[in-house]
Amino acid sequence: MTSLRQIALATLAAPLALGLAACGSEPAAEGEAPAGDPVAPVEAPAGTEWVDMVQVTEQDGYLLGNPDAPIKLLEYASLTCPHCATFAQQGMEPLKEKYISTGVVSYELRNQIHGPHDLVLARLVRCGAKEAYHPLSEQVWANLQAVLQPVFDNQDAVQQAMSLPPEQRFVAFADVAGFYDFFAARGLSRDQARQCLSDPKAMETIATNSETQSEELNVTGTPTFFINGRNVGTQSWPTLEPMLQAAGAR
Repeated sequence: MTSLRQIALATLAAPLALGLAACGSEPAAEGEAPAGDPVAPVEAPAGTEWVDMVQVTEQDGYLLGNPDAPIKLLEYASLTCPHCATFAQQGMEPLKEKYISTGVVSYELRNQIHGPHDLVLARLVRCGAKEAYHPLSEQVWANLQAVLQPVFDNQDAVQQAMSLPPEQRFVAFADVAGFYDFFAARGLSRDQARQCLSDPKAMETIATNSETQSEELNVTGTPTFFINGRNVGTQSWPTLEPMLQAAGAR
């Protein structure tokens, strides 16, 4: 059974419970952060800023900043995870201003999927230009309760949507959840969003990448961070920043 099929057949209560259970609550390091000497700032190409540069990686992550940065920060996050939202609200501004903008640190975000609502959101933040992925993800986290409340309030309608054929179910899900209005207010048209959600292959790719990479890299909760390939576990911004500094980001 494929990841997408598992998500489609699951009851609504189970994915929501899974999302909360898989969302880490306390910082828990899997390993020590790599240590390094202080790294000098790296100039961006003329007329550009590192914080405006986004690349889609082979692993379907979205890398922000200098792709050749000596310190590479990777986050596995769920768009429905309150602790991921807290990290985004506390950490993204200083991460960009102090570390990404200097070219010393790159930041790659990959989605771990915790249910159908998570999968729909992960597809929608990918639906526009690649440069919109990070801002839209941050907008979801900044408004997380409002984004998810219709899903909780309309469980019967969501279940009916999930019983539709693959090319229809996520289109209908987003309608019930009110996601079209949320994203339209942020520049993604309803027609564009519907087209993205009616592509079962694209939805399958996101779900499969989440499952495969989580198993391969032992990502058991979110947010989970890697610094230069080393799993440092679930962290908050106050615990992660010293790790970046120890790795050489001064």
